Amino acid sequence: MEPPKSYKSAGVDTKAGQDFVQSIKSKVASTFSTNVLGGLGGFAALYDVSFLKEFKCPVLLSGTDGVGTKLEIARLIQDYSTVGIDLVAMCVNDILVSGGKPLFFQDYIACGRLDIQKMDSIVSGIVEGCHRAECSLVGGETAEHPGVMEPDEIDLAGFVVGVIEKENLINGFSIQKGDLVLGLKSSGAHSNGYSWIRKLLIPDGILPQSKSDLNFLKNEVMAPTRIYVKLIQSLLANCKVKGMVHLTGGGYFENIPRVLPQGIGVKLERAKIPTPHLFHKLKKDHQLDELEMFHTFNMGIGYILIADEYDSNHILKYLKELGEEAHFLGVCTDTGKIEIQ
Repeated sequence: MEPPKSYKSAGVDTKAGQDFVQSIKSKVASTFSTNVLGGLGGFAALYDVSFLKEFKCPVLLSGTDGVGTKLEIARLIQDYSTVGIDLVAMCVNDILVSGGKPLFFQDYIACGRLDIQKMDSIVSGIVEGCHRAECSLVGGETAEHPGVMEPDEIDLAGFVVGVIEKENLINGFSIQKGDLVLGLKSSGAHSNGYSWIRKLLIPDGILPQSKSDLNFLKNEVMAPTRIYVKLIQSLLANCKVKGMVHLTGGGYFENIPRVLPQGIGVKLERAKIPTPHLFHKLKKDHQLDELEMFHTFNMGIGYILIADEYDSNHILKYLKELGEEAHFLGVCTDTGKIEIQ
């Protein structure tokens, strides 16, 4: 076998990469705030933080995450239009739990072979996610890994930086017995539990043939992760919240304890959790144990708020005025356990 005579013949097309960067510049620029300095394509992204002098004690927050094996379903159905939104959501919703306002976002896209149309679809989703989160997409990296990844294989990672006034940090330290637990609806499975979902719905790695099953995959299973930033930032400006939870991998039993003080637990009423069709169908069609599902999925609630009874009533009223349906889920206890009954 003759050795490759160029980088391109070895599997990496740098010209295509340059063309791709040029093609997405206007989309990316649409997310820029006035704090973004320079454009896309430099060695480093520049962000003017002189506005931090208006804070008494600014705290920067950062988060990084990916989309996980939801990408494999995107590959099978050849539709990457929503996974960019997922990528932004998984990062910004995490720093939002502490009250952080996202400032800027960066992405990393690894692929076996650069497909400009596919990449454009992914970046368009990231741009849309940044608009929904009101943060700037200041840069990223697209890397071809021939020989390491299959030609149609893709992986995504994202990184966000946000800010909050130190005295406004939401840390859960004051949560106590009797505080109420409220939930905001998810848009589906978001970006967690997809290794399980794929084993259930696509066990042999081949897409189902029926139109209804394909539509279920495209419209419900691949629904993009909900971004709660605008809603929660508005809420925090008007209501008092003690703690918040982004229900991601590990479901209720791993995520809720992350914001609770030592010895505090939560007792949730199963009947209060509005489980959507997606999870009903998975449970019914595959005879799944519901408790195990709560260990993995958000089960219809993507974001949790914890507040005392007075503030909870204020929160519910305020969210209703915004047209948001919030749900009373349960109460904090002194058992140190997460209970769903």
